[in-house]
Amino acid sequence: MITAEMVKELRERTGAGMMDCKKALTEANGEMEKAVEILREKGLAAAAKKAGRIAAEGLVEAYIHGGGRIGVLVEVNCETDFVAKTDEFRQLCRDIAMQVAASKPEFVSRDEISQAVIEKEKEILRAQALNEGKPEKVVDKMVEGRIDKYYKEVCLLEQPFIKDPDKTVQELLTEKVAKIGENISVRRFVRYQVAEGIEKKTSDLAAEVQAMTQGKK
Repeated sequence: MITAEMVKELRERTGAGMMDCKKALTEANGEMEKAVEILREKGLAAAAKKAGRIAAEGLVEAYIHGGGRIGVLVEVNCETDFVAKTDEFRQLCRDIAMQVAASKPEFVSRDEISQAVIEKEKEILRAQALNEGKPEKVVDKMVEGRIDKYYKEVCLLEQPFIKDPDKTVQELLTEKVAKIGENISVRRFVRYQVAEGIEKKTSDLAAEVQAMTQGKK
């Protein structure tokens, strides 16, 4: 028998509607974990269908970290202004901004990486493998494996989510699409870090004092 308490628990765990929860529990013969899996599968399938829909609303979220040493701006899009104003969507935007601050991605997805950059990276990885003494016949496979690791490091959507490393940022977005019911996408981001790219001048105090002393002679 499917009770109201069971439906309530499933709703709290998944965020799905009451009727969807009841149907899932019925299909799962009252097994809570199986019902969660059923809703997740249906939600992901629905999310995939929504992926092609235009998302022209959303937010630009700002995040400042380390007392102003790191700053991030990220644009996250959804389909309606109504969803853009919800606390859940705002929190998602903030989580993604924090992800950019912490994990330093260079691209949103691998689609943004030019073929020239990929080929250059493969050349470097191939040279590394050969310098490690790896046999020629296994080098290409090693390069493919390492280029996948490269994508996971530089592509925001492929990075492990900082709040739950068992899922990627893309999986986080897919879950939110399934729950909220609208297509959601990260359009762009920019990350600033104080003095990043500036070569800091190192001073040798003893040498400076000696030079000043010699100059006075």
